[in-house]
Amino acid sequence: MNILVTGGAGYKGVILSHELLKLGHNVTIMDNFMYGYEPVLFLTQYPNLNVLKKDIRNVEESDLKEHDIIYHLAGISGYPACEANPHSAQLINVEATKRMCTMLGREQMVIYASTTSFYGKSGNLCTEDTLIKPVSLYGITKYEAEKFMMLREHSVALRFATIFGVSPKMRTDLLVNDFTYKAVNDRCIVLFENTSKRTFIHIRDAIQAYLFVLDHYPSMKGNIFNVGDNNLNFTKQEIAEAISRETGCSIIDSSLDDFDARNFEVSFDKIKALGYRVERTLDEGIKEMVKLYSFYRPFLTYRTI
Repeated sequence: MNILVTGGAGYKGVILSHELLKLGHNVTIMDNFMYGYEPVLFLTQYPNLNVLKKDIRNVEESDLKEHDIIYHLAGISGYPACEANPHSAQLINVEATKRMCTMLGREQMVIYASTTSFYGKSGNLCTEDTLIKPVSLYGITKYEAEKFMMLREHSVALRFATIFGVSPKMRTDLLVNDFTYKAVNDRCIVLFENTSKRTFIHIRDAIQAYLFVLDHYPSMKGNIFNVGDNNLNFTKQEIAEAISRETGCSIIDSSLDDFDARNFEVSFDKIKALGYRVERTLDEGIKEMVKLYSFYRPFLTYRTI
């Protein structure tokens, strides 16, 4: 199949593109490459790879029409980045997505990278039918885009748990990644609102969810699915303690409020009923990042705790 991956040079996009190429699909990566080309250099070995340097805000119908499937991952991701660039977050996450949808053919399949972040601070067990109450600009923009996307019959929205793990295009602003980085380099983790609960998934299991849609599309089209595992709902305290067991770092509780005040638990029964399973544990992800952070020093980190 001919597949387009918007944001294909990003944290998830580069791994997804690699897996699709290995399966023999013709893959086009669309990205503005604002963080450089290095993450995708190893993909040039594949003759079935095409690269389109373009910002999603400038997408044209000709960029889309030859593709059977569009994985729409492009966007400004996460609370800190959206708060730092609110105008761009609205234009990229919402308006560009809406514009892209108007250019798609009726039969083209779109798999949208959504998020559990917009369940907010309900403190309750959230299903796909839970009332959405985002507490951040990131959550607001992703939910607005998802609503528009799901007006299409041939769309699937995957609401991912917070992702952790190593990628050729690394992100250190994600909570587990950030905590582990601080544990290795600062020898301590400072916690804000340590009892807040969130849900997590290893990046490789997230990629498998994208591929899962290809094999289960008839039963998934037109629907929204939380993607993760019921056993990977953790408080910040539990995450910090798991990292401390691996690194020996200190944990410091702060009395300050967390600006990103999410607190929820998520049910993943809907996608589990179709046969999707995660394979990697939190501890496995922590171990691989401890190895990475022993030598890796990112240019930029965000305060996410």
